[in-house]
Amino acid sequence: MKISFANPSKPKTGAVVVGVLDGRKLTASAKALDKATKGAITKAIKASSFKGAKNHTLSIMTPPGTRLERVLCVGLGKPKDLGERDLETLGGRIYSHLRAQSATATVQLDDIDGCKLSADAQAVHVGLGARLGSYRFDKYKTKKKGHDKATLKALNIQCAGSAKAKRAFSSANKVADGVFMTRDLVSEPSNVLYPKTLADQAKTLAKLGVKVEVLGRAKLEKLGMGALLGVAQGSEKEPFVVVMHWNGNKGAKGKAAKPVAFVGKGVTFDTGGISLKPSGGMEDMKYDMGGSAVVIGLMKALAGRKAKVNAVGVVGLVENMPSGTAQRPGDIVTSMSGQTIEVLNTDAEGRLVLADALCYTKERFKPQVMIDLATLTGAIVVTLGGEYAGLFSNSDSLSADIEAAGKATGDKVWRLPMNSAYDKMINSPAADMQNISSTRGGGSITAAQFLKRFVGTTKWAHLDIAGVAWNKKGTPVSPKGGTGFGVRLLDRLVADKFEA
Repeated sequence: MKISFANPSKPKTGAVVVGVLDGRKLTASAKALDKATKGAITKAIKASSFKGAKNHTLSIMTPPGTRLERVLCVGLGKPKDLGERDLETLGGRIYSHLRAQSATATVQLDDIDGCKLSADAQAVHVGLGARLGSYRFDKYKTKKKGHDKATLKALNIQCAGSAKAKRAFSSANKVADGVFMTRDLVSEPSNVLYPKTLADQAKTLAKLGVKVEVLGRAKLEKLGMGALLGVAQGSEKEPFVVVMHWNGNKGAKGKAAKPVAFVGKGVTFDTGGISLKPSGGMEDMKYDMGGSAVVIGLMKALAGRKAKVNAVGVVGLVENMPSGTAQRPGDIVTSMSGQTIEVLNTDAEGRLVLADALCYTKERFKPQVMIDLATLTGAIVVTLGGEYAGLFSNSDSLSADIEAAGKATGDKVWRLPMNSAYDKMINSPAADMQNISSTRGGGSITAAQFLKRFVGTTKWAHLDIAGVAWNKKGTPVSPKGGTGFGVRLLDRLVADKFEA
C-alpha cells in the first residue's frame, strides 16, 4: 500500500475518511464534505448511535452528489485526549475497515481546537498506524479467500503542511520497515529460519551500510563461549554469533564515540533440550529467537533513517534440541567470562546464550549502555501477561529513559526489583552459579540476576519480552502473530537520548 501526503483538496473518487469529535461535532473537512453530499453525513449520524467517540466508525455508501464509493466517519473523541497512540490506532482501524473495500482512500485531517497535535503531526501518526496495521504474514498461504485479499492500494492523507508531514513520515516509515523485518523473522517456521539462515538475514543489512560479522563455531570456541556452545551441542544446526555495526556518528569523540549496544537471544527453536517442554504449545517456540529479531530489526531501522549514533547489535544464534550430544541437567560449563555454570535445567537456555553474548559485547565494545532483549521466562508472562515487557536494570536513569520511550511508543515496560537476596538464589554448591533457582518464585528476577553477573559495571538493562513478542489476538496496529515489540521503543530511546 502506498501512503502519500497532500494539501487539502476535494476528492473525486474512492473512499474518503473524515473525523467527528465527541458529541457529533464535525471537523472542518467533515463539514465541507457534508455540504458537498447535501447533508448526507449529518443525516446518517442522526439516524445512528454514532456519537464521535474514539474507535467508533460510521460508513456511508455512495453519498449523493459525488462519485465517491463511501464516506467513513471516524470518531476522534475529545480533542484534549487525542494523542499520538490514538492516531496510530485510528490509522490501523482505517486500514482494517477499508483494506478489502476500496482501491484508493483519502483521509482528511484538520487542525482542531484543544488538540495538542497539528494536522501535519496527526497525519504522520495516522499514516504510521495504517502502515503498521497493514502487515500480514501470509507468504505460505496458497489460497486466499475473497475477504482476505487486500484491495486498498493507495492511502492519501490530506492536511495543511503536507510537505512537513511527508518528511517526518519518511523517517517513521523506516522504523516501520524495521518492525516488519522483526515480525517476518519471528513468524518464519523453524525449518526455514535456523541459525545460519537467520545470520543470512542479518547480512542483508549490509546494503543499508551496516557492517555485519558472522562468527562461526571455531571462533566461538576460541573465545571460550562454553555457555552458548553448550546449548547448541544437541543440534545439527551450527551456532553463530552475529555482530552488526552502524556508525552513524563517525566524528564523535569521548563518550559519544562509544556505541550503544543491543544484545539479543536467538534460539531459533527451543524444545527445552533434555528438560523437554510439554508438547502442547511447543510450536510457539519458533519465536524464541524474538530478542535477536528485535535487534536485527532495530539495526535496520537505525540504518534506514540514518540515525546519528554509533550502535552495535550482537545476537547469539542457536537451536536447543535433545539428542545424544545434548547437554544434560547437572553439566557444568565455563562461560566466556571464566565463570562456571551448573546447568540444572536445559530449558533455561536463553540466559546461557546471553551470558556469553553480553560478556563478548562488554569486553569488545565497552559500550555506553548495553540493553538485551529475550523471550526469557514464562514467569514474566504469569506476572505481566501480554501488556508489558519486564524491565530489569542496574541503572535508575537508564530504566527511566526506557520507561519514557515505552510510554511514548506504546511498547510498555514495567520495572521489577533486583537485589542480593534474589542473587543468592542462583548460587551453586558445585560451580560459581546455577542457571535456575533451587526454589520456586521470582523466576524472571533470578534470570535477570543471572545475566547481571556478566555485565560488570556497564550500564545495563534487560527486557524480558516473552509475553509481548507474539500476540494471538491482534490489535489495530499489530495483527495476530509477531508484534515487533521493542523496535520502536529502542529507536525512540536512541533518538531521545543518544543521537548527536
